[in-house]
Amino acid sequence: MKRALYTDDHEQFRGVVREFASREVAPHVQRWEDDRLIDRGVWQAAGKQGVLGLSAPEQYGGGGQRRDYRYRAIVLEELARVHATSLASGFSLQDDIAIPYLDSLATPEQKQRWLPGMASGELIGAIAMTEPGTGSDLRGIRATAAKVAGGWVVNGAKTFITNGIQSDLVITVVRTGPGGGSRDFSLLVAERDMPGFSRGRKLDKVGLHGQDTAELVFQDVFIPEDNLLGEPGGGFGHLVDHLPLERLSIAVQAVSSADAIFRSTVAYTDERTAFGEKIADFQHTRFVLADIATELDVTRTFVDQAILAYNEGALSVVDAAKAKLWASEMQNRVVDRCLQLHGGYGYMLEYPVARAYQDARIQRIFGGTNEIMRQIIGRDVVGRR
Repeated sequence: MKRALYTDDHEQFRGVVREFASREVAPHVQRWEDDRLIDRGVWQAAGKQGVLGLSAPEQYGGGGQRRDYRYRAIVLEELARVHATSLASGFSLQDDIAIPYLDSLATPEQKQRWLPGMASGELIGAIAMTEPGTGSDLRGIRATAAKVAGGWVVNGAKTFITNGIQSDLVITVVRTGPGGGSRDFSLLVAERDMPGFSRGRKLDKVGLHGQDTAELVFQDVFIPEDNLLGEPGGGFGHLVDHLPLERLSIAVQAVSSADAIFRSTVAYTDERTAFGEKIADFQHTRFVLADIATELDVTRTFVDQAILAYNEGALSVVDAAKAKLWASEMQNRVVDRCLQLHGGYGYMLEYPVARAYQDARIQRIFGGTNEIMRQIIGRDVVGRR
């Protein structure tokens, strides 16, 4: 089935991203996985090549493509092609979460202060929502910000923070009201080296080993008034407004990663032999590959429509949840079946399918667990808010 999502301009951009991925990414992926950390230099190289900062306005050095997600989708597809899942996750946090928050909520002074560095890769962003005692239930956030002259004093802890070790700016969700209502939370931007703001452990995860994930600790951290992002007490609403893009990003990455592993699996089955025949010539193998190819095409069609809906400003919370739910479940099914077709070699980390198996599992958890996605969709089905 011909894919009509991209124009010639998009495909020209793909050539730039493919060259960047081949030169600056592919040779280093295994070292990043082993070191459990990605060099900051690749962020800066991506900024120079226009691969990073696509969602930032041109006046701040970005690509000015916030309303054409097809360019970001190409980045995710090309990073998946070289199996750089950890880097794709870090870049997604920057371009699909941190920069859009700043672009839509920051004052002109804040944008001038932060966006050029984020577009160039000099500054790395993060968002701190999850806490040791809370997961998908954001109303359970306990980190507090007490109002004082000129700003706030923040106390609390965050965990599972993507880009947590390397981040220079952390959009932090804090409780600024006495209760747990929708107007009791605000967004404050914590900056590296603020007194009392420290990194805890770099967490040892099942997958995404190259992408740094950390605990953050706030002990009487003074955050000035100038670092309030959006409206005081508007934090919960700001989070809800930006979740569809985050979930679309996860869906696109799911399809891209599953497709890359599928292609490598087709090549593997056409090279390996068993019982005197190529594995690809067994009827069972062809049936499995046929099912995967069909599932990928069907999923990609829905996700492509979600991309176009986002570009038009019409991607609903429910459709974003559907895209994230289905694509991440599909990714895990596909990678599992591809691993099985590799036999024992599929369990060896020297093969991309093994690392993909580790990396895929988180897709059903972050961005809101898939149980939460089902809750959102189910409420819409039965007509509940």
